[in-house]
Amino acid sequence: MKKLINDPADVVREAVAGFGLAHADLVVVSHDPVFVRRAGGAVAGRVALVSGGGSGHEPLHAGFVGHGMLSAAVPGPVFTSPTPDPIVAATLAVDGGAGVLYIVKNYTGDVLNFETAADLAEAEGVTVESVLVDDDVAVKDSLFTAGRRGVAGTVIVEKTAGAAAERGDDLAAVAEIARRTVAATRSMGVALAAGIVPHAGEPGFVLAEDEIEFGVGIHGEPGRERIPLEPVDAIVDRLLAAIVDDLGVVSGDRVLLFVNGMGGTPSVELYIAYRRAAEVLGEQGVVVSRSLVGNYVTSLEMQGLSLTVTRLDDELTELWDAPVETAALRRGR
Repeated sequence: MKKLINDPADVVREAVAGFGLAHADLVVVSHDPVFVRRAGGAVAGRVALVSGGGSGHEPLHAGFVGHGMLSAAVPGPVFTSPTPDPIVAATLAVDGGAGVLYIVKNYTGDVLNFETAADLAEAEGVTVESVLVDDDVAVKDSLFTAGRRGVAGTVIVEKTAGAAAERGDDLAAVAEIARRTVAATRSMGVALAAGIVPHAGEPGFVLAEDEIEFGVGIHGEPGRERIPLEPVDAIVDRLLAAIVDDLGVVSGDRVLLFVNGMGGTPSVELYIAYRRAAEVLGEQGVVVSRSLVGNYVTSLEMQGLSLTVTRLDDELTELWDAPVETAALRRGR
C-alpha cells in the first residue's frame, strides 16, 4: 500500500485539520469533538443543516459546509459513522433557534447515531428533524444498511435543502424540500477497482482485469453483479436504464444529470460518460436542464463512477441555481 499519510490512526484528525487551515474563510474546525461548522457561527432565526458520516467520501460532507448548503458536518472514522457526541456538539454550535435538520445517508450506523443525537439535542432544547437519503437503486439491502443506500444524491439534497434554509424557510418547509428531493432522485454506481482503507492496508475487494462491480456501494459493498468490462457507453446504458426505470422518468421531464467520480477516475472519463448519458436521455425526450460532473462523493481512490438523475420542477430548479459558497461547490456569490 502506498498512501501519502503518516500514521493510519491519524488520517481523519490530520485531514480535518488541513481542511480547516485551507478553508479558514469558510469554516471553523472543532478538534475535540471533531466537527466542521460554517464560519461566522449560528445564524439567528435560520434553520441549520447538519450532516455527516464516515470519512473517505470527501468532499462529502465537510466540503459542502458554507453559504447555501450545510451549517456543519461531522466526520467519523474512515467508512464508519460518527458517534452521537460530536453530532450533538455540532448541533448546539449551529442552532440559531429555528431548529436543525439532519440529512442522513441510509446506513445503519449513521441512522442509529443521528437518531440518538436528535434525542440528546432535543433534551437540550433544540428542535430536530431528520431526512433519510436512500437514492441508490442497485440493491435493497447491503452489508451496511437495511433498505436502499444513500449515495451521491446526498449532494443534491444538501444543496436544495440548504438553499431553502438560506431563503428563510421554516424547519418543516426545509425538511419537506429535502424529502421531495430524495423522492425525485435516483443513483447507481460501478467500480473498476476498489479503494484501500488506510488501517486495512489492502483493497476492499478484488476484481479481475476484465471485471467490473455493477451497482457497487460507496463503501465497496457488492452491487448487483460482477460482469465483464464493457465500453463506457454500454456501462452508462446499463446504469441509466436502471435509474430511469426506477424513477419513472418520461419524455418531457426536466432533470439534473450528475456524473460522480469515485475518487480514482479522471475527468476525461467522467465527461465521456456524461456525453453518453445526456445523449440517451435526449433520445428519450428527457430534457437535461442542469448538470454536475466531478468527484463529489468518493470512495477513497476507488476507480469508477456513479450516475444520479433528479427530476426537477420549477422550485427545485430555483433552489439548485441559488448561490452557494463552499469548499467544493461555489457559484453565484
